[in-house]
Amino acid sequence: MKNPSTARVSARTVATLGMLCAIAFVAKLISNVFPTVSGFLSFDLKDVVIVIGGFIFGPLTAAVIALIVSVIEMLTISSTGPIGLVMNVLASCSFACVAAVIYKRDHSLKGAILSLAAGVLCMTAVMLLWNWLITPLYMKVPREVVVGMLIPVFLPFNLVKGGINATLAMLLYKPVVTALRRAHLVEESAAGGKHGTKWGVVTVAAVLLATFVLLGLVLAGVI
Repeated sequence: MKNPSTARVSARTVATLGMLCAIAFVAKLISNVFPTVSGFLSFDLKDVVIVIGGFIFGPLTAAVIALIVSVIEMLTISSTGPIGLVMNVLASCSFACVAAVIYKRDHSLKGAILSLAAGVLCMTAVMLLWNWLITPLYMKVPREVVVGMLIPVFLPFNLVKGGINATLAMLLYKPVVTALRRAHLVEESAAGGKHGTKWGVVTVAAVLLATFVLLGLVLAGVI
């Protein structure tokens, strides 16, 4: 017979994951108001929610949220079809799953910073490779055209996109986990210990966020 407490925990976890998927999709909808880069590269805030889910529940959960939200996006608001689905899942997983794996081994502020930085770098490298492979098919242009865009367009775009998502995750992680704990949606021991607010880190993250946003506006040709 299944332990009632185990059943409650399982139901609570499923409910929390469903909520995270819904919030991630809303974050994607909000992202659509941002200007695009080069007419087709769009900033995407859903990775903030996905990586927070990965920090709380682990890298597999981050991958599941990324897949579910990307499929919903493809069936509802996206016009890029299966290619867009593949690229979305790859981008989200290379960022959030890598970060969650590292953070799982080191539940500390240092671990969070290092994991997010590693996630940004991994996502940038992965997307350079996959843009080289897939974008010629999507844009229907010779591969040489895409090769000429890798360094001046794709590289800075993915670094700025990853930087925005990483700094937002740093700023929002503690408030989100605290709210989930108070709502009894996650265990008190989930996602590491209760660290006090490091206002120096918050300040640096806010400054970095502002910097990445300004760089994003420059890349999009707004300023």
